[in-house]
Amino acid sequence: MSRPQRPQLTRIVLDVMKPHEPSILEFGRMLSELEGVRSVSIILGEVDMKTETVKIIMEGDNLNYEAIRQLIEKFGAAVHSIDEVLYSRGR
Repeated sequence: MSRPQRPQLTRIVLDVMKPHEPSILEFGRMLSELEGVRSVSIILGEVDMKTETVKIIMEGDNLNYEAIRQLIEKFGAAVHSIDEVLYSRGR
């Protein structure tokens, strides 16, 4: 009898404040290059003089939150909140 697979993070929704650069096009491309990422959606919320508030929706297989957070912070952005997570077991 095989052991059940451990749940894996397959979807995460983040509220992020970022500088204007990189653009959301470039930011999304960089996030999509992380291991296990299948899709990235970025929705622009608010814009002020120096920053943008964006909603980042990432889906994939066994997403690594720490790697995601580190990449976000590398570009001068900050995670305000984790708004949704989805853990799934393999088939």
